[in-house]
Amino acid sequence: MAAVIIPESPSIKQAVSLINMIDTGKFPRLLSRILQKLHLKAERSFSEDEEEKLQAAFSLEKQDLHLVLETISFILEQAVYHNVKPTVLKQQLENIQLEQEKAEAFASAWTSTGQETVEKFRLRNLAPKKLETTGWQLNLQMAQSTQAKMTSPRAVLELGVSSEDSKVGSPP
Repeated sequence: MAAVIIPESPSIKQAVSLINMIDTGKFPRLLSRILQKLHLKAERSFSEDEEEKLQAAFSLEKQDLHLVLETISFILEQAVYHNVKPTVLKQQLENIQLEQEKAEAFASAWTSTGQETVEKFRLRNLAPKKLETTGWQLNLQMAQSTQAKMTSPRAVLELGVSSEDSKVGSPP
């Protein structure tokens, strides 16, 4: 049997019971939307207005909807991280008591866009900053007025980094 990629925590159990209550006809569209935006770090899957509409459509409270969306994202991120096959994902979801129809919807969505999502994650820069340039200086103090023979090295290391949003050069 494959390693457990989705731990059975109290919040996961609560989210699974909420997911099981969602209309099976609407669930695949929800999954595909989350999968489309999963690789974007700073962007949420749904705007505030869309979340309000989802609350009404799924008859969920705001905090329950957030739990459902975060749990679905977590499950899909775990699938990306472990690069699981759709059948393994389906089995793992059934192991945490997700309804078979919902588990099949996950497996179907993962079959159609899983590899594409994994590739998007591979291209994504995981570190917030990237080293662009390096520079160094070495100063050696050979003597002082109180000491005739002395060697005191002082090194200065200069690192130029860039972030995803903007380039940050060397300090002035």
